[in-house]
Amino acid sequence: MVMTIGIDVHKMTHCAVAVDEAGRQVGSAVTVRATDAGHRQLLRWARREFTEESVEFAVEDCRHVSSRLERALLDAAAVVVRVPPKLMAQTRTSARTRGKSDPIDALAIGRAALREPGLARAEHTHASRELKLLVDRREDLVEIRTKAQNRLRWHLHELDPDIDPIARGLNRTKELDRVHARLQALPASLVRRLALEILTDIRELTVRVNALEREITGLVSAQAPQLLDLPGCGPLTAAKLVGETANPTRFRSEACFAMHAGAAPIPASSGKTNRHRLARGGNRQLNAALHRIAVTQIRLDGCLGRAYYQRRRSEGDSSMEALRALKRRLARIVFNLLRPTDQPAAACLPQAA
Repeated sequence: MVMTIGIDVHKMTHCAVAVDEAGRQVGSAVTVRATDAGHRQLLRWARREFTEESVEFAVEDCRHVSSRLERALLDAAAVVVRVPPKLMAQTRTSARTRGKSDPIDALAIGRAALREPGLARAEHTHASRELKLLVDRREDLVEIRTKAQNRLRWHLHELDPDIDPIARGLNRTKELDRVHARLQALPASLVRRLALEILTDIRELTVRVNALEREITGLVSAQAPQLLDLPGCGPLTAAKLVGETANPTRFRSEACFAMHAGAAPIPASSGKTNRHRLARGGNRQLNAALHRIAVTQIRLDGCLGRAYYQRRRSEGDSSMEALRALKRRLARIVFNLLRPTDQPAAACLPQAA
C-alpha cells in the first residue's frame, strides 16, 4: 500500500496529513516547525507510523516556502511530488468538510496528488540546481540594473536632454564612460550627484552580471552542449531550460514535459468545432525559454522551425496557433536533448503536436 502524506507549507510551520489509496485520512494531522529539526521530526513521524507502507510526500508547490522542506525530504531519499495550488483548491471546494484550516488544506493536497498521478516530482540534480541559482541571481541583478538605468535616464533628461544614451547603451562600458564625462562637465547640483551615484551602481552591476553570464556559459557548455546546437538557444536560454527542468527523468514522457512547460495546447472543442487553446498553466519560466527559441527560429532563414511555422500558417493556422504548435514541437526536441542517452527511447515516442 502507498501512503500519501499531504503537506500544507507555511513560512513558520508545516502541517502534514496521511491519506491512503482510497483518499481516506489516516490518523491525526501533524504540525512541525519549518526548521531542520522540524523536517527531521516529520520524517521520523512518517517512518514510525507507516513502517509497512510505501510513503510519498505531496507538497503544495510554493517554491520559496517549500524549497527547504523539499531538499530535506530529497536528502532523505523520499519521493516528493509538487501539487499546484489550484488543484488543492478544487479538491477542497468539492470535499464534504467545509471551511479552511491547515489540516483541511493538507488533506486536500494529499487527495489532489492521488487524483492526479502524473504530477511532476520535486527533484534537482546538483548541476541543475547550481545553474538555476546562478540564472535566478543574474536575473535579479539585471532587474535591479534596469530600474537604476530608468531612474538615470530621467535624471539625465532633467539635467540635459542631449545626454540621452543610445538604446541599450547603458549596458556598455564605453557608453557609461561617455555619460560620466558629460555629467562631470555639468554644474554641481543634487540631481547631478545622484546621477553619478546611480551611474556607479550601474557600472558595478554590469560587471557582476557579465561575470555571472560567463560562469553560466561555461557551465552550460560543459553540462548541456547539445542545447547550444539548437538554433535560437543561447547559453542563458539553455541554462534556464536545464535549471527549470531539473532532472528530466522525473517526467514519464515528452508529453508530460510539454504539459509541465505549458506548451501542450488544451482541447477546446465543442460540437463540429475542433480546436485547441493556449495553455496558461505550467512552468512559465520553461514556457518563456521555449517561446524565445520559437520566435528566434521563425526569424532565421533556412531554419526547420521557420519552415514548420510557415507550413502551419499555409494550412490555415493563425500566427498564434502556428507559434503554439512550434513551441509544442520544440518541447519534444528539448526533452530529447536533455534526456540521458541511456534512458529507454520508448518514453519519448512522438506525440501529436
